[in-house]
Amino acid sequence: MNKRDDIRNIAIIAHVDHGKTTLVDALLKQSGIFRENQVVEERVMDSNAIERERGITILSKNTSVMHDGVKINIIDTPGHADFGGEVERVLKMVNGVVLLVDAFEGPMPQTKFVLKKAFELDLPVIVAINKIDRPGARPETVVDEVLDLFIDLGASDDALESPHVFTSAKAGIAKLDLNDETTDMSALFNTIIDYIPAPDYDVEAPFQVLISTIDYNDYVGRIGVGKVERGQFNQGDTVVIVNKEKPELCKKVKITNIYEYEGLERVPAETAKAGSIVAVSGIEDINIGDTIASTEDPTPLEFVKISEPTLSMNFSVNDSPFAGRDGKFVTSRQIRARLFRELQTDVGLRVEDTDSTDSFKVSGRGELHLSVLIENMRREGYEFQISKPEVLYKTIDGKLHEPMEIVTIDVSNEHVGSVIEKLGRRKAELVSMQEPTGGYAKLEFKMPARGLIGYRSEFMSDTKGNGILNTLFLDYEPYKGDIPRRMDASIVSFDTGTASAYGLNNAQSRGDLFVKPSEEVYEGQVVGQSPKGVEIEVSVTKTKKQSNVRASGADEALKLSPTVDMSLEEALEFIEDDELIEVTPVTFRIRKKILNSQIRYKSKKNK
Repeated sequence: MNKRDDIRNIAIIAHVDHGKTTLVDALLKQSGIFRENQVVEERVMDSNAIERERGITILSKNTSVMHDGVKINIIDTPGHADFGGEVERVLKMVNGVVLLVDAFEGPMPQTKFVLKKAFELDLPVIVAINKIDRPGARPETVVDEVLDLFIDLGASDDALESPHVFTSAKAGIAKLDLNDETTDMSALFNTIIDYIPAPDYDVEAPFQVLISTIDYNDYVGRIGVGKVERGQFNQGDTVVIVNKEKPELCKKVKITNIYEYEGLERVPAETAKAGSIVAVSGIEDINIGDTIASTEDPTPLEFVKISEPTLSMNFSVNDSPFAGRDGKFVTSRQIRARLFRELQTDVGLRVEDTDSTDSFKVSGRGELHLSVLIENMRREGYEFQISKPEVLYKTIDGKLHEPMEIVTIDVSNEHVGSVIEKLGRRKAELVSMQEPTGGYAKLEFKMPARGLIGYRSEFMSDTKGNGILNTLFLDYEPYKGDIPRRMDASIVSFDTGTASAYGLNNAQSRGDLFVKPSEEVYEGQVVGQSPKGVEIEVSVTKTKKQSNVRASGADEALKLSPTVDMSLEEALEFIEDDELIEVTPVTFRIRKKILNSQIRYKSKKNK
């Protein structure tokens, strides 16, 4: 077995916001990919609009850089736990990882999750301590914390000898010693080439490619991306598609095009050799986990088992009085086709048909996972309704089990008490508490996943926006008992029309409102939240009766309080079981499932 010394395949893994995408920017810029005078956006790898707005990576991206005649294929992976499925399968494509850790925050829950996956696949790890120029950075201490994490995860002796590099991705520098006077990323490039093994290379063996990611292009259709595990194949070859999980699958197809990665471009190639990361087009229904193999030896490769979804919600056709006003795609057939298309590229998602032809059950890894799908569909012109997220339970040995999460919270000392009290009510157990450093304490809880629904927005207001909350799926455990529901109740409109300042002024004494004057509302729409915990019906469309008698104070302008502007995640946390969110390309509204107040009252009574 030979080694391909001209190639290295690496993935960059880290907790959310520790600087992975910025580090890839720095490597790209210094490898000469861009012209001297080329204007390059920051976080060039985050190509999706939602990724750029939220500053998070959702989909793993491939790129490559050249250094000293060696091609380094780099995969930038998501850092958020909800997109863990994306990370798990990408690690099958690489021969080593660069673990990025913030020099101020140190190792975080997601760092542990992705590192554990890398160890399970026996991948060598380079530790990059990033943001060394950040105020309050403590790079040397963080190196020790990473070492402790390695020991916790049962790392081998070789792994404990992993090299570490100090970097500032923003400034574009990497050094092996903090006192080095370096001005570029050479130290990281050289460490990758020296420490990450070159892929094995056996041209004579029958070829195999494991498809780890699917891309889609309107012109060529589905594109499978994967690493050539052995052998080599050419454009125009006839191959066999097989899958370890589906023994019945054995389909002959022809390879139309082969692409390799050069910088941010996909470049056509005639041949794909062992060790290369390639993209293949021309195979209509290729899926993640499929193996492209030679006709002489169609042996499928093992694929990573993807973690199960923990939350589900129903997506259904919009049937509100304002249905069809904004959306381009509104029918159940269009919504169903779009949801099933998402399954082709998102392995962590599940979509099932329900008893109703107008409704589909969608299950994902968490609220963020599902809300990103909703946001993508909304921007593409889809209009639909979604129900309250529900936790997926399991019955094990005749007992009800529920998904548990590890929740890590960084918060200033003054808020520690209220966080512990609030989470205690939600059945959380305090696992550990690190002594406060610099006025901040680190708390770790174990709690049911359903206890987190509705907590994030409360946490942000409790900690005045300064707390950091991270979650990670742990396992299924026996049901922990009931959790108290939200205190706020809905303020519901009992008529349809245009909201008036007069009507809103009367309604605002009942609580916080969601609608502004001259906004259209319909009967059964939730127009605000009442702190009293009792659902209230109001008319926000009422106008003042005109008369020729001038009332005292009539000239005083009505003073309306600012409306509550909820994000989609906050709305998902706010709604109750008898409510839905109507999502359109222009807006979203919270509504009752039963719009008519009399029918709603009767159905409650019957329950």
